[in-house]
Amino acid sequence: MIWTRRATLIAGLTLALAAIGGCNILGFGGAMVESYRRNSTHLVKATYTGLAGKSWAVVVSADRSILGENPDLAVWVTTKITERLVQAQNQIGAGGYVPAERVLRYQYDNPSWNAKAREDLIHALGVQRLIFIEFSEYRLHEPGNQYLWDGEAAGTLSVYEAESPQEAAFEKAIQVKFPDKQGFGPNDYTRKAVTTVLCTRFVDRASWLFYDHQEPYYPDY
Repeated sequence: MIWTRRATLIAGLTLALAAIGGCNILGFGGAMVESYRRNSTHLVKATYTGLAGKSWAVVVSADRSILGENPDLAVWVTTKITERLVQAQNQIGAGGYVPAERVLRYQYDNPSWNAKAREDLIHALGVQRLIFIEFSEYRLHEPGNQYLWDGEAAGTLSVYEAESPQEAAFEKAIQVKFPDKQGFGPNDYTRKAVTTVLCTRFVDRASWLFYDHQEPYYPDY
């Protein structure tokens, strides 16, 4: 009887220690996975794949109040997104594109271009896919506070297809911010630095929609 009680007690202690050890191992494994994710990336598939075999052009639109304070915004974003998609041509498999300078020249020569139907823009640029980006917000400061940076760029990316251009075949809202924390002013970042990071983040989010790419598990934007 005494031997049986001792055996039961020993068995119970062994199971308890094994359980504790197992928890520690699981906890350690979880910490390893978390550490890996914080310092690595993962594959994100393209959201829109309709550029394959088709010609395309990027057109950027913004309100006059936005362009009045940021006159280079549309030019910079048009150029950078076009460049990014051309670089990813092997993945996208598009059938051709209109260079950014030609799109910008068309806009300059046709001041009322933004009043045209998307179908007319598709015909004017001679493409099968029109990537149309419309900024709804672009600022570097919080309204009323010129002393601290609070950059935000927001807009909608739409893709119009020549087969049915009356409505967007694809649409995605994009919003990015910089700096990531509050309290930074001109002594911390220059205006050019804030503009560059903000626009680059917007270009990333817009371009990534069209091809497979790597993103951090915990992205800053």
